[in-house]
Amino acid sequence: MTIKLLAIGKTDSKELQKLISIYHQRLNHYIKFELEIIPDLKKTKSLSEEQQKTKEGDLILKSLSSTDVLILLDENGKQHSSIEFSNYLQKKMNSGLKQLVFLIGGPYGFSEEIHKKALGKVSLSKMTFSHQMVRLFFIKQLYRAFTILRNEPYHHQ
Repeated sequence: MTIKLLAIGKTDSKELQKLISIYHQRLNHYIKFELEIIPDLKKTKSLSEEQQKTKEGDLILKSLSSTDVLILLDENGKQHSSIEFSNYLQKKMNSGLKQLVFLIGGPYGFSEEIHKKALGKVSLSKMTFSHQMVRLFFIKQLYRAFTILRNEPYHHQ
């Protein structure tokens, strides 16, 4: 199985880019992991929030294949402990999925089409984080989940 993190807009912070890269490399030891960035929309000042979500949604849908299982990273999603999240991933891997895609939306969230396409929602916290920081937090949690699944001494309880 491949796990893909799909996000809108580049990461401006070189420090965050470096940390994301470190955990990306570590993750590849456990599973095929891809990070795909959809470029920010241009000329959004004339667009309503709904129009912007729709345009971003169209770009997201173009990045998905028909067999992808889409999970939204959404503040209203289900929250997991690190161990629960590792079990969640194990169930997904056991189900024979080809590709599991986690999606970080744009600044206004997800379009209706994306909500319809998604098969679940996961929340990293009830707190609000920047889209750039969420990338690092999520990749770090993926790494932690795989160390838990392998009974490695990284995670302490």
